[in-house]
Amino acid sequence: MKKYAIIVAGGSGTRMGGHLPKQFMLLRDKPVLYYTLKTFIESYEDLQVILVLPMDYTDMGQEIIDAFFDKDRIRITAGGDTRFQSVKNGLALVEEESVVFVHDGVRCLLTKELIHRCYAMAAETGTAIPAIPSKDSIRLITDEGNAAFDRNRVMLIQTPQTFHSKIIVPAFQIDYKDKFTDEATVAEAYGMKVSLVEGEETNIKITRPVDLLLAEQILAEREV
Repeated sequence: MKKYAIIVAGGSGTRMGGHLPKQFMLLRDKPVLYYTLKTFIESYEDLQVILVLPMDYTDMGQEIIDAFFDKDRIRITAGGDTRFQSVKNGLALVEEESVVFVHDGVRCLLTKELIHRCYAMAAETGTAIPAIPSKDSIRLITDEGNAAFDRNRVMLIQTPQTFHSKIIVPAFQIDYKDKFTDEATVAEAYGMKVSLVEGEETNIKITRPVDLLLAEQILAEREV
């Protein structure tokens, strides 16, 4: 089945302490976004990438594509004011029945194995949401204060969140709600149950300077 990866890279990078969006910051002399694109491009020969970027940075994204990749396999579209709108803009370019990955552009350390797991689950059930168990103790905020919660019942959600196009494309035609924090919540609002698949501890999201240092270490360890 045809495969699309919608890579959402619309962040401003304010928590990184600079003006350059974090997806364009350098990690081992290459932009963070390079590693994300490379993994998807290498995961399947028939996968098409739809890269969603802030309007002001589409030229910078094109420069990365021209420098490192086959431009025929990556299309750029502008993002919206919300993640929901950015993903919706990307889905507008899905032209045929397919499996669709939706991934955070700054989760640059995902592996091809994770992509393959998500594809296999989505091909079977229609959805695949990568998740890892919580290692920390959990407390819930209540009207009375807070209360302990069994961490064994908590999963931390990652991307690529993966769906059959027959599910995710119509799901994004519903009206936006504040509770839509990711694609899984949109699919659930559309009436679908989602399937969890094993995520990766190293599939971190680059949001702060320390994350770049950790990413450098992980990449170095993978070369050993």
